[in-house]
Amino acid sequence: MEAHELAEVAARREAAGTPYLEFITVPDLSVGLYVLAPGQPDLQQPHTEDEAYYVVDGSARISVGDEVRDVRPRSVVFVAAGVPHRFHDITSELSILVVFGPAEGSRALPASPPIPGPRPGPE
Repeated sequence: MEAHELAEVAARREAAGTPYLEFITVPDLSVGLYVLAPGQPDLQQPHTEDEAYYVVDGSARISVGDEVRDVRPRSVVFVAAGVPHRFHDITSELSILVVFGPAEGSRALPASPPIPGPRPGPE
């Protein structure tokens, strides 16, 4: 079993100085804590994996594609892979559990392999 206390995860995230801290990663899913302060922009880009958000604390709005809705503690929002989305109009610090399926980045396109063949050199 792997168990986590949210207060400890929040302290680790704060110590890391980043808005997002992934704390569970297995091939089929990953879980992280995302925290945004009032007025802080949500700079995320669409992901290659499906994603669910669970709002632990705070209030804001979320745009998913062309839809906009308010979120508050205990709100759950599903975002399909590839759909543009962001939190905005944050009125109190927003703490969100983020679940990716499969794990975040696992569907990312690999870098292009080098082209085989002779490489140009000095003449």
